[in-house]
Amino acid sequence: MGDLGKVLIYLGAAVMVLGVALVLLGKTGLPLGRLPGDVVYRGKNTTVYFPVVTCVVLSVVLSVVVYLIQKMR
Repeated sequence: MGDLGKVLIYLGAAVMVLGVALVLLGKTGLPLGRLPGDVVYRGKNTTVYFPVVTCVVLSVVLSVVVYLIQKMR
């Protein structure tokens, strides 16, 4: 049971760090989530949002970062 507790603590810390990073990114003024190519459908009572281009851009950036980290090792 002790190992499960440690995993939950680490998971909670990771979620907290991710949340802080998202809040800070929101304050920078970057148009992530509002790039051309992101799909937004606004119906009468619903809104469906799928950030296609934002996902592609973040994937490329994270892939380059991981590649550079592996190259340094």
